[in-house]
Amino acid sequence: MAESKKKETVFISNDDQYLFGMGLHYDIYKKLGAHPCTKGGKKGTFFAVWAPNAQTVSVVGDFNGWNPDANPMEKLGEGGIYQLFIPKVTVGDLYKYYILTPSGEGIYKADPYANYAELRPGTASKVYDIGKIKWTDDKWLEARKAKNYYAEPVSVYECHIGSWMKHPDGTEDGFYTYRQFADRICDYLKEMKYTHVELMGIAEHPFDGSWGYQVTGYFAPTSRYGEPADFAYLVNKLHSMGVGVILDWVPAHFPRDAFGLAEFDGTCLYEHPDKRLGEHPDWGTKIFNYSKNEVKNFLIANALYWIREFHIDALRVDAVASMLYLDYGKKDGEWVANKYGGNENLDAIEFFKHLNSIIRGLNIGAMTIAEESTAWPKVTARPEDGGLGFTFKWNMGWMHDFCDYMKLDPFFRKSNHNKMTFAMSYNSSEKYIMPLSHDEVVHLKCSMVNKMPGYQVDKYANLRVGYTFMFGHAGKKLLFMGQEFAQEREWSEKRELDWFLLGNDLNRGMKDYVGELLKLYRTNPCLYELDDSWDGFEWINADDADRSTYSFIRKSKDGKNNMLFVLNMTPMARDDYYVGVPKDGKYKLVLNSDETRFAGNGAVLPKECKAIEMECDNKPYAIKFNLPPYGAVVYKF
Repeated sequence: MAESKKKETVFISNDDQYLFGMGLHYDIYKKLGAHPCTKGGKKGTFFAVWAPNAQTVSVVGDFNGWNPDANPMEKLGEGGIYQLFIPKVTVGDLYKYYILTPSGEGIYKADPYANYAELRPGTASKVYDIGKIKWTDDKWLEARKAKNYYAEPVSVYECHIGSWMKHPDGTEDGFYTYRQFADRICDYLKEMKYTHVELMGIAEHPFDGSWGYQVTGYFAPTSRYGEPADFAYLVNKLHSMGVGVILDWVPAHFPRDAFGLAEFDGTCLYEHPDKRLGEHPDWGTKIFNYSKNEVKNFLIANALYWIREFHIDALRVDAVASMLYLDYGKKDGEWVANKYGGNENLDAIEFFKHLNSIIRGLNIGAMTIAEESTAWPKVTARPEDGGLGFTFKWNMGWMHDFCDYMKLDPFFRKSNHNKMTFAMSYNSSEKYIMPLSHDEVVHLKCSMVNKMPGYQVDKYANLRVGYTFMFGHAGKKLLFMGQEFAQEREWSEKRELDWFLLGNDLNRGMKDYVGELLKLYRTNPCLYELDDSWDGFEWINADDADRSTYSFIRKSKDGKNNMLFVLNMTPMARDDYYVGVPKDGKYKLVLNSDETRFAGNGAVLPKECKAIEMECDNKPYAIKFNLPPYGAVVYKF
């Protein structure tokens, strides 16, 4: 009887403790944290937390008057896990852990594995039962398993829920709930033809101005917009509309907030104890200790949690470069070399290989995307081939070159012509996403349209031709919200996008033009089938620096319905413009950025061009038309 009773109290088994200590317990979030359940016929909640260096740990909350002596926890073995079942504690109850540190100080900590938290500025965790969330996206998840994203269109709408659109009722924050946002964003994404939405700042964070990149609740969708079931409703609805969901995920660092992970049990538990390895001096944040099994387990289980429990289709991993380089953002004396004397973070490298191997091994079609800003090799190569194993890498080099070029006065573009061609020289080295992200429209960098030179009408024409270059170029696509209609102010998390601008012809024309680009992209395999191969891209003329024009072809696997892009980056019309083409036949006009419906000047181009037999651009044939100022022209053949 005593043995039977003992087994009944073991919520966390010896196997659980062993696997967690080895860093291999990928379901640890089902054990640690707060879990409503029944024990001995009594309903309550089971609590468990990892705090190996604590003298004692207890659960405090509304249910016991926040009394540290009311509910002491039981320590299980040397691994440092504490557990306790408390009757009558139920969904919605607030709680924290009271930890007596090795120095004898009593500290209050939110639950690292909590599924829900109270709305800021409150910092307590909330009991929640994610097991009761209902899903109806089985067909989506099944179809996802068979996807080959490399050969499919991926066009991403990067979005911050709290500032995309706000209630007009004058409430303090004006936030839409996850459910209200779902109803509006789904209609918008369906209209615009994006394949995915990338959501910023979903994991719980205390400071709105961090945009969600300083996380205190890794397992909790932020309570700003509702509870976890509401967030699940958003994902479910997006899937029902054929839109994939990408989350920004932040394993690079965490904030110093006293209630969070920092010095969790009175010691550097999640962060590295050596400040040269455990702190970002520029960011004022802590760096995870990737050499510790339980910390790696925390992060990998967290990634799997979002994919398994909330059906997330991809994780965009933030600040990968800061993890890979020990000296990232640090001066001499502020970092420590690895055992070989180099600046590579060997533990972070192995962490990425482990993470991506597990996610790939699930074979459920989930992606990982690296925001990596350096020339680190093989970011998207398989771990077994010496790579990090990411599905895609943001092409930050292209992004910076593109913005640097597009903001130049056209007179100076000819001497910077290679900025727009350079990315193709390394395009086949990785699987790329081409981002124009939120980072490019904050901190006095100007909005995309206000980066452009010239009078107002020129700015919009510049941006249309720039976007055409982006959508024609090899690589998947990402635009930050507001860029699709040429938001004129820099983005701020404190206000909604300037939707009123859609009352202007230029902004409405830009939105319609981006919608046309997205439709063209999704419906023409030549624009996405062969993104990482020269089989899918061919320069016609990459060297016309004097006229600042570019021409190239995107090719499909079957050689049919290829597209010719011709781009004029100056305000000078190029009448009787000849461009070389590879074969005889008719070339059908599919896009003209200067049409009046896009708020252009209304240049009329031939609907079809018959190839002329003549040598041009080292091709045996050519077509001729009038290329408008700041004009983008696309022909299909």
